[in-house]
Amino acid sequence: MRDDDKLLDLPEVEFGSGVVGVCDICGTRQAVIVLTKERFKLCVLDFLNKTWIKTDKKPGVPVPLYRSERVWFESPAVPGGKAQGILLRPAKQVRHPIVLVTPDAYGLTTTVLDAGIRFAREGFEVLMPDTVKTAGVGALDQATMSSGARLRGGVPVASKRVRTLLRLYQDALEYLRGGEMVDPTKSAVFGISYGGSLALALAAQETQLSAVALAYPMPVTPKDLAKLVTAPLLYVGGSNDPASARAREQLIRVRDDSGARFDFRVLPEVRHHFLSRDLPAYDLAKAEEAWGYLVGFLKERLLPPPPRPPPAPVSRPDPAAPPAAATPKGAMAPAPKVTASPG
Repeated sequence: MRDDDKLLDLPEVEFGSGVVGVCDICGTRQAVIVLTKERFKLCVLDFLNKTWIKTDKKPGVPVPLYRSERVWFESPAVPGGKAQGILLRPAKQVRHPIVLVTPDAYGLTTTVLDAGIRFAREGFEVLMPDTVKTAGVGALDQATMSSGARLRGGVPVASKRVRTLLRLYQDALEYLRGGEMVDPTKSAVFGISYGGSLALALAAQETQLSAVALAYPMPVTPKDLAKLVTAPLLYVGGSNDPASARAREQLIRVRDDSGARFDFRVLPEVRHHFLSRDLPAYDLAKAEEAWGYLVGFLKERLLPPPPRPPPAPVSRPDPAAPPAAATPKGAMAPAPKVTASPG
C-alpha cells in the first residue's frame, strides 16, 4: 500500500491541526498532527521522524538527516527535579553545534516543531523542552507573560514564574552542551513570540552563546535588558505587528546606544504568527523567506565554511646562488654535437 492510500476522512481540519486520533504509523490513539497535504495523521515523534520511518524502504535509501527522541533532563526548577523535551540529533558523525528552542507555556506548537526540524536538517543538534508536559508550568505562566507584555510594558523577566522558566532553559542548555557529539563552544538560542522574549532573557544571562535568533518576540521589562546580550542577534518580524514592533524598538535603542551586533529583517505586510502553519496569519512565501534568514544566520555563526587552503608557494631565485652566465646579444647557443653511430 502506498503512503498516498492512507487517506483521512477529516475534510474540516487544516494542515498542522492538532486533534485526537490514531497515529497512522504507531497505531496509538493520542494527540496527533494532521498533515492533510501528505494525507497523514502522525503523533509528535513520528511527525519528527516522518522523513525516514516509511515501511517501503528500498536498498540504497540515504541515511536519515537526523533522528529524534524524547529525553528527560535534570532541572531543580520544577517539581520532581526532571523535565521533558524532544532532542533532534543529526545522523552525521561529527561534532554538531547546538540550538536550544525556548517554547512558551504552550509547548511544542507546530511552529516550534517546524523550527526544530529545519535546524536539525542543517546539522544542528536541537533540544525543544516540552513545557506542556513539565510539572509546574502552565496557564498561569502564559498569563503572567501576556499581561505583562500588554499592560506593563513587557514580559516581566524578574517575576517568579518567568525566572522559573529561565532556570528550566538554563538546565536544558547545560544538558544539551553535555552531549557526546556536540561542540559546546558553538551554541545558540531561538524563540518565537513569547518564547522569543524568553530566549532574549536567557541570552542576557548566558555569556557563552554564539548567536541569538528571535522571531517576532514580545517586549520585555526591563526595557534595556538586551544590553546584557553579548552574542550577535537577529530579529525577524513583520511590518503589521504592533506588539512585536515595541520589542524591535527596544532592541534598536540598545543597538544604537551600545553598538551591539544586532541585525533586523522586517518583512512587509505580515502579522504576528506569520510562521504558524495552523493560524490565520500564516504566509507561506514570507515564512519561507524568514526561515531562510534565520537558518542562514545560525549557519554563518555556528557553521562557518572551512578555511581555504593556503596558496601554493611562489618559487623565487636563491639570492646566494651565483648568477647564470649571460648569452651575448644576437648570439645563439651552440647546437649539441651529434655523433653518427658506426654502421
